[in-house]
Order: sequence, then structure tokens, then C-alpha cells
Amino acid sequence: MTAADRDPFPEYRVVVNDEEQYSIWPTARELPAGWRDTGDHGPRQHCLDRIEELWTDMRPRSLRVAMEDEGAGAGAA
Repeated sequence: MTAADRDPFPEYRVVVNDEEQYSIWPTARELPAGWRDTGDHGPRQHCLDRIEELWTDMRPRSLRVAMEDEGAGAGAA
């Protein structure tokens, strides 16, 4: 028996938060606060594969923005 066989949820959705961090969440459960549905649904592995395609920069959005602002400020000096 594989982990997929033991999975109690047949379908998941890909979710994202305001920091543009991705996760999966069972479609049978209400989304937790701060997360929104991307529209991608399916078996667990499908959703994990989709996250791998979407989440190409693991840095939280706030860090990326801060680094971009810092880089822009350095060029102006």
C-alpha cells in the first residue's frame, strides 16, 4: 500500500497566500484564513506537480520586494 492509497482525501486544490507561498488543501475542507484557491484541483500528486511549476522563487513576496527596492536604491546612489 502506497501513501497515495492511504490518503483520506481524493481531491486537493492548489492554494496560495499573500506572500505567494503555495500549498495543497483538501477540496472537502474550508480554506484557512489567508489562503486563496488558484483554480488547480486534482489528485495530491497532480497538485504537487503544479506547485513545482508555479512556485519558482521560494522567497516570500515581501522579501523579494524588499530586495528589489534595495537593489533599485543602490543604483541611484
